[in-house]
Amino acid sequence: MTDARLGQRLRRGRGSLALSFFAQGVAFALLVTRIPAVQDRYGISDALLPVFLAAVPILAGVGSVVTERLVRRIAPSAVLRWSQPVVMLALLGVAAGTDVWQVALALGIFGLAVGALDASMNMLGVSLQRAYGRSIMLGFHAAYSLGGIAGASLAWAGAHWDLSLLVSYLPVVGVLLPVVLVGSRWYADQERVPQAPDAAPGERDGAGVGFRLLLPFCLVMAFAYIGDSTVSNWSAKYLQDVLGSSEEVATVPYNAYMVTTLLGRAVGDLGVRRFGAVAVVRCGTVLAAAGFAVVAVAPGPAVGILGFTLLGFGLCVIVPQTFAAAGRRAVEAGGPGASDAAVARLNIFNYVGFLVGSPLVGALGDAWSYRWAMVVPMVLVLVTLRYARSFGAEPAGYGGRHERPRIVDVGRGGNEV
Repeated sequence: MTDARLGQRLRRGRGSLALSFFAQGVAFALLVTRIPAVQDRYGISDALLPVFLAAVPILAGVGSVVTERLVRRIAPSAVLRWSQPVVMLALLGVAAGTDVWQVALALGIFGLAVGALDASMNMLGVSLQRAYGRSIMLGFHAAYSLGGIAGASLAWAGAHWDLSLLVSYLPVVGVLLPVVLVGSRWYADQERVPQAPDAAPGERDGAGVGFRLLLPFCLVMAFAYIGDSTVSNWSAKYLQDVLGSSEEVATVPYNAYMVTTLLGRAVGDLGVRRFGAVAVVRCGTVLAAAGFAVVAVAPGPAVGILGFTLLGFGLCVIVPQTFAAAGRRAVEAGGPGASDAAVARLNIFNYVGFLVGSPLVGALGDAWSYRWAMVVPMVLVLVTLRYARSFGAEPAGYGGRHERPRIVDVGRGGNEV
């Protein structure tokens, strides 16, 4: 195959995957930003609401575990191709039901499908980055952030105009669903290389990567999402109750955080190519810790907003680089098939951090003070500096023990790229 055709198929695979990241950002933001409307529609009590909210990331973790097993037999693109429509249809189910059991079922399906979707998207992103031989993962997560901003804006419009959930969600799903289905024909998978019949089971399915190798990345992922959930769940309350802002101003920190997350990820790949992943992760960690410190000591709303803005620039680079580094180390230790297993396992700690972060800060704030509560995620994020060297080898360094993966254009009969 010519270099021109190779480049074209890689670009198509990259573009279609970025579209999936964008669509997932829209769908997730539409759900989480309209939780009060979901609660009102179904009459869910304040005591029961946390159970519903916790069930989604728990089931997403289950979906990620199931995906690890599925991709031993089918391509990650197949999991992504069908899990993304399920997520969108489950979103409509949340909006269209009338009884509590119906929203519980819809949210359960949403959680399982989100776990499969997140895992398979990042599997494809890691393998594409290996094929490119340079950092592109931050660009995919920038597309997710852009989708999150778009989804949150659409949700605000729906709330502002007092639209029902179904009226808010149906046009968005009606547009995105066919678009992602068409785009899925260009997903580019790593070639499924047959293993020797006498290979050990762990070597055949890529599961021979020990937990010890992944532990630093699992901790970094969990701590990063504890920081992220702190911003999403507590920034408005902190600004209003601790720093004395108005209710309107209290909405600014999360918006600023989302925008700076998008900007940081949009340029982050260039930083990795220029300075290396270790330097970028260290810089992001220091910025995130500084952001929490500024928030903790802020004398007023303006300084508090500045702190949350710094947090966006800092945390935004850590998660994509953690997926990339874990996939790279798994390949070095267990061969090409180990990358997918590593990404699926690591993805679980996304949900662990999300589950732990909000109640942790809330409990510390109630028992101690919300200013001191902000110090805890700051310290946890700083642990990343301990493991920064684990992000070491650059994507081009994949050529050491294992070659770059050959990519299959799944939309054209599985032709090799």
